[in-house]
Amino acid sequence: MAARLSGGENRLVSLPLSRIRVIMKSSPEVSSINQDALFLTAKATELFVQYLASYSYKHGRGKEKNALTYGDLSHTAEECETFQFLADILPKKILASKYLKMLEKEKRDGELGKCDEEDDDEEDDDEAVDEAVGS
Repeated sequence: MAARLSGGENRLVSLPLSRIRVIMKSSPEVSSINQDALFLTAKATELFVQYLASYSYKHGRGKEKNALTYGDLSHTAEECETFQFLADILPKKILASKYLKMLEKEKRDGELGKCDEEDDDEEDDDEAVDEAVGS
């Protein structure tokens, strides 16, 4: 098996093992990496990416265009429960102008909420004064 891992035409994995080793070693809990564990991680990653791509292609608009698009991947991450952990990594694309409008709206809503909170605080203060005067 080691001969096939070192390279050649019959490679069992497509991903570069050196890159996967670097990613695995970036975890503070990992001190050493067994060659078999490295190979299995690479193969599992490869199969996962293949499954994500094929699922996204089948359930997206890629069939119509005969292509897999970013939109297909982000739609899969958002809609399919299996892939929802990727929703932050594969967000839906939006135009910058729409994003700026969303930020403005959130800012206005936040200011309105803040004004409501201040009004509530003033009412609470009035009630506290009334109670102090009444006692």
